[in-house]
Amino acid sequence: MKKIIKTDDEWKKLLNENEFLVTRKKGTEPAFSGKSFDPNKYGYFKCVCCNTILFESNSKYESGSGWPSFFEPYLKESIKELSDHSLGMKRIEVLCNVCDAHLGHVFDDGPKPTGLRYCINSLSLKFDEIK
Repeated sequence: MKKIIKTDDEWKKLLNENEFLVTRKKGTEPAFSGKSFDPNKYGYFKCVCCNTILFESNSKYESGSGWPSFFEPYLKESIKELSDHSLGMKRIEVLCNVCDAHLGHVFDDGPKPTGLRYCINSLSLKFDEIK
């Protein structure tokens, strides 16, 4: 996958303030405050920064966490995972593998078949419905 590299000023021209803070400055939107997505629609969740397909609606589930949750990425190559020791916690950060946008974190308390919960900021996603 071809990498996309931009300066903060270039990203600020493409994103709104909240999208920029979450994706480029590793922010977290408050639980239950983000965009909602219709669970009855089929499609792809894409990176708000670079349009890379990150998750398919078939892998989305309601975790009760207050953020969109998925049990697997669309393609493993579309995301990357890094150790995150910020805020005094040990977590695994999830980033877009194309533009390095901060998406959220992955935890090992998800449902079958993977047992994973990709806990993703809604501000880092845009939904493209497939009809």
